[in-house]
Amino acid sequence: MAERTLRVLVGKPGLDGHDRGAKIIARAFRDAGFEVIYTGLHQTPDQIVAAAIQEDVDCVGLSILSGAHNTLLPRITALLKEKGAEDIMVFGGGVIPEDDIPALKATGISEIFTPGTSTENIVTWVQTNVKPRA
Repeated sequence: MAERTLRVLVGKPGLDGHDRGAKIIARAFRDAGFEVIYTGLHQTPDQIVAAAIQEDVDCVGLSILSGAHNTLLPRITALLKEKGAEDIMVFGGGVIPEDDIPALKATGISEIFTPGTSTENIVTWVQTNVKPRA
């Protein structure tokens, strides 16, 4: 039996109104053969987690440029854990200082992609590290 197609949710948490990067990565995921769910702008952590569970995704990619990454990203991993969905891998990208990355990873964020990371590298990372959930 063939593995099912990876399902990826691309989310924009918080008040950040810039979604060009999120749309570019969503398109790169689609072009790589993933099923992509894009939540749109101004999503709360609760909305992103609810969508991830409802859509039965394998991973959540979060795009954040607002500077609220130290609050919003850990909240999403905490909510997934509270809902019994900690097996949904979470990664992020955007304007996130290198000094903040270790603390984010300690909260359950699997990877952080900073400005300048190619879409090819992000797609390859997902293909290598995310497996379809059972």
